[in-house]
Amino acid sequence: MIKLGIIGVGGWGKNLLRNFQEQPEAEVLIAADKVEERRAAAGEKYPEMTLTDDYADILSHPDIQGVVVATPGASHFAIARDCLQAGKDVFVEKPMALTAADCRHLCQMAEERDLILMVGHLLLYHPAVEKLKEEVEAGTIGNLYYLYSQRLNLGKIRRSENALWTFAPHDVSVALYLIGRPAAAVSARGGSYIQDRVADVAFITISFADGVMAHLHVSWLDPHKVRKLTIVGSKKMLVFDDMAGAEPIRIYDKGVPENLAYDTYGEYLNLRYGDVQIPWVKAGEPLRAETGHFLDCVKKRHRPLTDGRNGLAVVAVLEAAQRSLEEGGRAIELGSAAEKK
Repeated sequence: MIKLGIIGVGGWGKNLLRNFQEQPEAEVLIAADKVEERRAAAGEKYPEMTLTDDYADILSHPDIQGVVVATPGASHFAIARDCLQAGKDVFVEKPMALTAADCRHLCQMAEERDLILMVGHLLLYHPAVEKLKEEVEAGTIGNLYYLYSQRLNLGKIRRSENALWTFAPHDVSVALYLIGRPAAAVSARGGSYIQDRVADVAFITISFADGVMAHLHVSWLDPHKVRKLTIVGSKKMLVFDDMAGAEPIRIYDKGVPENLAYDTYGEYLNLRYGDVQIPWVKAGEPLRAETGHFLDCVKKRHRPLTDGRNGLAVVAVLEAAQRSLEEGGRAIELGSAAEKK
């Protein structure tokens, strides 16, 4: 039985608490939260669990091996740092930190101490995203040209962070995962309409060295609730609609034939229209898979799929996007620049 502590049981934290408590190999011994109402709600559901307003009680507990950090993003670095210093394995919600420099520091701490550091990039544990990765790697779509995503909603409006940092970590992590290469440059444009200097909408473009491109649209000021990803390849195209229920993926046999011969100046490319397939996607709660993966990594000392280096790569993109947003959309180069921070 892996003994855990959790810091933050409001919002998403209560979902993490539920999943870890339901895992047969885990037990959450202590929950820490500064808000009394949140502690009371957690204690009512799990009366055997110790409650505290000071997460130092978790760090000093000799039986606790891993700590789950589900506090606001601005506090992730300091709390994760304290957990690693205390010799605890760490699961930290996204974003891992707010700067690439802080992410790099956490990575180095975990590696030097041989500790597990995992970031909550939930969508990489989604069965549909696993299926997309399988299809891309199998060559189903041919060469990946570009992808674009939409993560839109009306609310919940935040004051402490903008839509870029609230929504885009999901889509940045998926884009990097599917493309499988480091980002070369990032540009972003957005607008602050409800609160001054807090972007309600952002359009982020991520460029890769081989010409592949990812374009992300995030907003909490939109009439539609949309969670959609489109992947365009040389042979076929994939669409993942997270709002589509039991049939989230469509494979479109559409494209443009390559290497056509031209006999006259008036020749033009012929478009190809084929069948639309709906592949089977296994059922499963992504959060259940994610929490189980963390426990398995703690038990077997395996490197997580979404380890600290993965968290660093995502935050490097977000940090560059924020900078571009503030500079009117100027492209910010990454690569070695992210590593120097």
